[in-house]
Amino acid sequence: MAKEDYYKALGVERNASKDDIKKAFRKLAMKYHPDRNPGDHDAERRFKELNEAYEVLQDDQKRSAYDRFGHAAFEQGGPGGPGGFGGAGFADIFEEMFGEFMTGGRRGGRAAGRGSDLRFDLQISLEDAFRGKKQSIDIPSIAGCEACGGSGSAGGAAPENCSTCRGTGRIRSQSGFFTVERTCPTCGGTAQVIKDPCRSCGGSGRVRKQKTLQVTIPAGVEDGTRIRLAGEGEAGLRGGPAGDLYIFVAVAAHRIFQRDGANIYCRMPIPMTTASLGGNVEVPTIDGQRAKIAIPAGTQTGEQFRLRGKGMSVLRSQARGDMFVEAFVETPVRLSEKQRKLLEEFEAGGTSEKQSPESHGFFAKVKELWDDLKE
Repeated sequence: MAKEDYYKALGVERNASKDDIKKAFRKLAMKYHPDRNPGDHDAERRFKELNEAYEVLQDDQKRSAYDRFGHAAFEQGGPGGPGGFGGAGFADIFEEMFGEFMTGGRRGGRAAGRGSDLRFDLQISLEDAFRGKKQSIDIPSIAGCEACGGSGSAGGAAPENCSTCRGTGRIRSQSGFFTVERTCPTCGGTAQVIKDPCRSCGGSGRVRKQKTLQVTIPAGVEDGTRIRLAGEGEAGLRGGPAGDLYIFVAVAAHRIFQRDGANIYCRMPIPMTTASLGGNVEVPTIDGQRAKIAIPAGTQTGEQFRLRGKGMSVLRSQARGDMFVEAFVETPVRLSEKQRKLLEEFEAGGTSEKQSPESHGFFAKVKELWDDLKE
């Protein structure tokens, strides 16, 4: 029976690139792999043909010979015939494709049994982030079984070697021309079995349990910080090492302050009279104190005042950032009759360019614009 053209077998054109050939082989090999078609001899034959075609076409020298002479290039001592399953290229792609499928994602005979990591989201206030704090948290977790000491065996008896895999955690089976190594179904790859499982944990060596932990939040912690507590995750299977606990810190928004790194920003309303005449105002600070700011006469909205060392704590340091206070000049509302008359008298007296330089400058620019438009 004549062999099928290698390019046709893989469903690619003769000028296909190596990447195209590899992608085509991956797709078809996954479809016809013997483990996915147990007892199907046609699938087994097809898989062997795909392997042979790929081993030739992925090798530049073999492909060149095949393009010139066809299948005859590898018959009767022809140059570089396909070697079944010996090709390094095929070995690499086979490991890439079927490594986890064949071995369950593990190498070696024994499962590590490490417990899963846990995540806990903790929200704190900006004041807590400034000062730091210790807080108790309740974590739903999986702890080691006290009844069996985490062994999974009643009375704490030691597990025995698995008779199915003879203590290796893996078994081999022949699938046609191919030898397949699998995780032992009896012991799950642990290489050991428990004859008398613990009733409290069902032989897993673990039980569900709520635990309380004391967490230290350092001063200066930022939003999104991750804190790792080693060994505080779920207990490992049958005495395996515990996973870790990761605490993700979220700093809640503050009603007065906005944070940018170690600095704090605050928008402070100032009465129009204080802004005009000058004076002193007090502002709250993140440490719960008050700070006095001298407001110079003629202060405008948007001007900033800097208070050095009044910002946030710096993580793992005694230093502090700065606080920036932005002035917002407040226009008075609900004026009394007397106040209204005083303002009307002030307006009637007119303002000079020295008193209101911004408005005078603005209207001067507008007048120039209008004059330009009239020309």
